[in-house]
Amino acid sequence: MRIIAGSLRSRSLEAPPGLNTRPTSDRLRETLFNVLAPRIVGAVFLDLYAGSGAVGMEALSRGAAQVEFVERAPAALKILRGNLEKLGLTAGFHIHAAAVATWMRRASSADPKPERREEPARYEIVFLDPPYDAAEEYAATLGLLGGVAARLLADGAVVIAEHRRKEALEDCYGALERTRILKQGDAALSFYAARPAR
Repeated sequence: MRIIAGSLRSRSLEAPPGLNTRPTSDRLRETLFNVLAPRIVGAVFLDLYAGSGAVGMEALSRGAAQVEFVERAPAALKILRGNLEKLGLTAGFHIHAAAVATWMRRASSADPKPERREEPARYEIVFLDPPYDAAEEYAATLGLLGGVAARLLADGAVVIAEHRRKEALEDCYGALERTRILKQGDAALSFYAARPAR
């Protein structure tokens, strides 16, 4: 694996051993970021089921202002931290060692501390890539983003799910509505946007 473009272009990345974590291929990442190009610079990016961190690091390389990585597997977290260190990245990101649903519920329900008076972060781009065999993770995560965790999304946010090409996701999850699907090899990317409140 490598960074495709941007300030870290062509730098190599490690992937966790075994089949539990399936890194997004270079080719699919390139397709994804070609679509995201108009909105990536300065964006706040959420990388769910981050694995090696390749997608979030690509976002940083291309000018994202902030990336939040969420991953719970210890082996993947070790590789993710190692990749950030290898690339010399020390700022512009946070790592959350937690299950995605747990983290999203906590992040979306957290009240701002009175002394800070800050709202929870709102993400302009959300990418999720659960294990392909964990079908329930897609429904749970997209359901949260289209429901109780919708406050984590900035106005006009895009949510992208990577999944098996032959395993179709739903067209809608709560307020999230699919706007586009791109297929490449055995994989597919489903793009969602929040429907405006009526």
